[in-house]
Amino acid sequence: MTRSNQKVVQYLEEAHASEAGLVRVLQSQIAMTPRGRYRTVLERHLRETREHERRVEARLGELGHGDNPIQVGIGVAETVLAQGLAIAKTPLDLLRGSGGEEKVLKNAKDAAATEALEIATYTAIERLARDVGDDETARLAASIRADEERMLARILDEIPKLTDAVVGGEGSYDVAKTGAADAARGAARKTAAKAKRTARRAPGAARAEGTARGAVAGERDLPIARYGKRTADEIAARLPELTQVELAQVDVYERRTENRATVLGRIQTLRGAEPWSGYDSQTVDEIRTALGKADEGTTRAAREYERAHKQRAGVLEAAERELASA
Repeated sequence: MTRSNQKVVQYLEEAHASEAGLVRVLQSQIAMTPRGRYRTVLERHLRETREHERRVEARLGELGHGDNPIQVGIGVAETVLAQGLAIAKTPLDLLRGSGGEEKVLKNAKDAAATEALEIATYTAIERLARDVGDDETARLAASIRADEERMLARILDEIPKLTDAVVGGEGSYDVAKTGAADAARGAARKTAAKAKRTARRAPGAARAEGTARGAVAGERDLPIARYGKRTADEIAARLPELTQVELAQVDVYERRTENRATVLGRIQTLRGAEPWSGYDSQTVDEIRTALGKADEGTTRAAREYERAHKQRAGVLEAAERELASA
């Protein structure tokens, strides 16, 4: 392995350690955040972060490099320090110091700083990987960076509202409605949400939903952060990560604004039926479970769809394994 390739592995190890540390920080933030839009944002990003950790780990395995215990320890420590948070935080902290509203706001500001650090990390990994000819690692870094950019945009959108709660919401913070207090009820809601996500859609429903969203969407409503400031090529590179609903939304928005052929042409190559209803909203683990019960034709369809879209290593590996044993 050349020195340049070793540097790619080193950066991936640091990113993997950071994702692992961030999972625990997000869990503690959710535990002290009341129900509402901001907690939903955190919960969604927790799922994304777990997926990022798995994807980076899978890439390290493909490069023939396992965990480096020393580097992992350093990476976790750097993550915690960078965010200014203690991983062991619990809702009991709310009984001391400033009020709950202000603690949530401080956590949001820390989270924004963390996302900026993550974006810089994956920007560096993508550039380094491209410089040494490792296109697969570069694609992985670009994909994860896009998730982090979307998360940063969501946090920045929430901070004004969280600030208003500090000014006008004194005494409104209810510990009984935090993530920790809602753990049992949250499990039931998660089950219900999963059933809703995987509920069967009528043909064309995703396109219709996306079209409706795109017709009224502003730039901030789009699934690609800073859409208006990106070139057509930059947008096209991020389109494979979107769901069919999101592709339809971007398609309509693009047609009524810039109407760029590069963007619209790429969307058309990605439009099509999901391998099964709800596929776009499922996690890697959920898809793996479904593949274990799917017939050969469905498994092949899932593999080809995944190759054209998110290219998640865990899904592709599971599909290949099922097809090999068929």
